[in-house]
Order: sequence, then structure tokens, then C-alpha cells
Amino acid sequence: MPKVATSLKDASFLTAALEGLELQKNRIEDQIRQVRAMLRGQAAKPSGPASGAASKPARKRRELSAAARRRIAQAQKKRWAEYRKQKAAAAKAG
Repeated sequence: MPKVATSLKDASFLTAALEGLELQKNRIEDQIRQVRAMLRGQAAKPSGPASGAASKPARKRRELSAAARRRIAQAQKKRWAEYRKQKAAAAKAG
């Protein structure tokens, strides 16, 4: 059996180590639950106060109409055309 230093036998140190290990254990168990839920085809939802309190709630994405997507695409193409035009003019000047 390896020698243990006297400071390692301190009760507060061992208590802190135990708390850290318990946290790791809880995180690993939560990850195992998520993977099992994914294997069953369910949405994996984190459990426990540590995972739920730290994460933001999922935002619902707004749906765009086909016309809105078309307008956005055209505006982006226009911006890229202007960018390429300026880049070509700079290349000729330089």
C-alpha cells in the first residue's frame, strides 16, 4: 500500500475530494442517461440542478416564408456582388 502523507489524511481535504468525486459521478450518470435516451430515440433532457440551471432555455426558431427567404437571398447576392466589384476595382488600382 502506498504511503499517504499526513496532510492527505486531513478530514477537510478528504471531504472536499469526496464532494468533487460525487459531482463527477453525477455528471457521468447524467451523460449516461442522455445517451440511453438517444438510443431509445427520445429527446435527451438533462436532469439535476447543475445542468438545468446553467443552460439557457431553447429558443423557438421563427419560420420564414418562401418570399422572405427569396428577398434575403437576393439581398445577400447583391451585397456579395458589390463586394466583388469593390475588390476588383481595388485590384486594378493596386
